[in-house]
Amino acid sequence: MRKVKLGIIGIGNMGSSHLQNIWQGQNPEIVVTAVADTNPERIEWAKKAIVEHREKYPESDIPDMAYFADGSDLIKSGACEAILIAVPHYDHPRYAVEGLDNGLHVMCEKPAGVFTLEVRKMIEAADRHPELKFGMMFNQRTNCVYRKMKEIIESGELGEIRRTSWIITNWYRPQSYYDSGAWRATWSGEGGGVLLNQAPHNLDLWQWICGMPCKVDAKLHFGKWHDIEVEDDVTCYVEYPNGATGTFITTTGDAPGANRFEIVCDGGTLICEGNKLIMKKLEMFETEFTKTWTGLFGAPKCEEIVVETDGRNRQHTEVREKFAAAILRDEKLVADGREGINGLTISNAMHLSAWTGKTVELPFDEVLYKDLLMERVKTSRRKVETGKSAVADLSDTYNA
Repeated sequence: MRKVKLGIIGIGNMGSSHLQNIWQGQNPEIVVTAVADTNPERIEWAKKAIVEHREKYPESDIPDMAYFADGSDLIKSGACEAILIAVPHYDHPRYAVEGLDNGLHVMCEKPAGVFTLEVRKMIEAADRHPELKFGMMFNQRTNCVYRKMKEIIESGELGEIRRTSWIITNWYRPQSYYDSGAWRATWSGEGGGVLLNQAPHNLDLWQWICGMPCKVDAKLHFGKWHDIEVEDDVTCYVEYPNGATGTFITTTGDAPGANRFEIVCDGGTLICEGNKLIMKKLEMFETEFTKTWTGLFGAPKCEEIVVETDGRNRQHTEVREKFAAAILRDEKLVADGREGINGLTISNAMHLSAWTGKTVELPFDEVLYKDLLMERVKTSRRKVETGKSAVADLSDTYNA
């Protein structure tokens, strides 16, 4: 059986998880042939880990890997035909462009990048190479509940969307989490806080199911609950082209927090909470009822339904599986890499709204966003290395 030869760039928490899951047989059509990390300790970990895995599972057929101190060297080595990018956010676009321009298929961890102006370079590279597969690791799109929500909304069964609301506050993190790495929760290291680290999946699902807003008005608190310089508390109001409105609330400061996603439509409401999907379906669409009802009070009759799903929720395994299938048999990806800019656009608009104190209309001024971000990078209290260049020099890099 032919297998996709995969190189993993970045073998920290996520990269090592992908590596070990593939070793454990979760993706039989993928073989990891190379890994890269700028941290020598992670390379040593990988060398020891492969020996330990072979000793523990002597029946497994894991080939030797090539090891590289930089992702660019891996990309140019010829050791693989596809790469999985799992490095700090700022370097996602750079490695994606390098990979595509060197004839490699690319899977990128979320978020697509830190700001849309740079992510557009990824899209341009993908468009230059239509023969290559370019995917985003939006594993939450495999969740049966979110897939069902999208199916119902797109079917038109409940009519047009009128209001969306997502309160996603169960991302609690203690101060020790932020203290665990100098790059965490800094403008120079991550480029943002909860919107760039924890919430990208939610922002992607929000737009994937409900569509993109046209106006964004957000209030962000920076270091409200933690000793950090980026946002850890967000309240956002949006408007959609059809006149619908929406809210998005997230934080890493609430314990225990909540996760409730609600979509109000003309014909009823979808509520996702605790991995359970409820449909409150109106007997008559509200727009029809309000025109025909003659009583002083009253409302359309409503039936509450527990929505059945297929129960499938394979997360990262399915994303990797479909990435391999796309390469081998031209099958469909879970998420095309070009779609990574959508959730990031909303995130960037939230930051821009908070920084300027104004409602932001989409599309927004992407150059202004980059300039305001780089001002914060220059004064970021923690400077860390990202790829080949110090993050302290990012403003010069992106002004070039």
